Amino acid sequence: MNTKQINDIVNKVTQEVTECYCGRVKQSASDGFTPESMSSYIDHTLLKPESSIEEIRKICDEAKKYNFASVCVNPSYIRFVANQLEGSPVMPCCVIGFPFGTHTPEVKKYEAQEAIQNGAKELDMVINVGAVKSNDWQLVKRDIQAVVDASKGKAGVKVIIETALLTDEEKVKVCAVCKIAGADFVKTCTGFAGGGASVEDIELMRATVGPDMCVKASGGVRTYETAIQMIKAGADRIGTSSGIAIVSGLVNEKTMNTY
Repeated sequence: MNTKQINDIVNKVTQEVTECYCGRVKQSASDGFTPESMSSYIDHTLLKPESSIEEIRKICDEAKKYNFASVCVNPSYIRFVANQLEGSPVMPCCVIGFPFGTHTPEVKKYEAQEAIQNGAKELDMVINVGAVKSNDWQLVKRDIQAVVDASKGKAGVKVIIETALLTDEEKVKVCAVCKIAGADFVKTCTGFAGGGASVEDIELMRATVGPDMCVKASGGVRTYETAIQMIKAGADRIGTSSGIAIVSGLVNEKTMNTY
């Protein structure tokens, strides 16, 4: 698939979805949320490099207590997390190509395969931002496709597009390529490249991928109030280390982890 073909698809998808779907996103979001109902949206996340095994055990216990959607960790902890969550509905989630996305597609594919063997049910992969900036859409697609192919029928794939580093046009193009490659989610940020999730980015991503693909807001979502804004903008999942604050109904920003 060459750049012209990708651009043609992007233009078509953006025009159609913006006209017939984006206007419905805010209307479809219910105002009947409660803090307790937010738990199924939360990917309880701990990705700091200095995180200890006891800290990982703690977030697994918290995720089971609050019925979060998943626990998201670095690859070295995914087997431990899968064991801790066994028998619960909480999914073990692992990052791939984290945090910069500069691994080759072949390395990301191997990392995905190993993570799945170790119990991962969801994979959050980082795109190659340099390939996007170089307009190398062949590489962008091959990069995503490698993880999608390795995960098919075994684990869901969320693609972190690193919105803080992209223009709006690049965000649209990347989301379209994610859809073409068969990913399950597009996701805003790693939390390690500055910036964070914004309502505007979630709306743009939702408008591009349409109703049949999921959107994850991550990076700086620390409160119930902010999480609700993201969901009303079109987010299906919230990646945060502040899940307990969110389901406790915290509305004022506090000093918390940034992811």
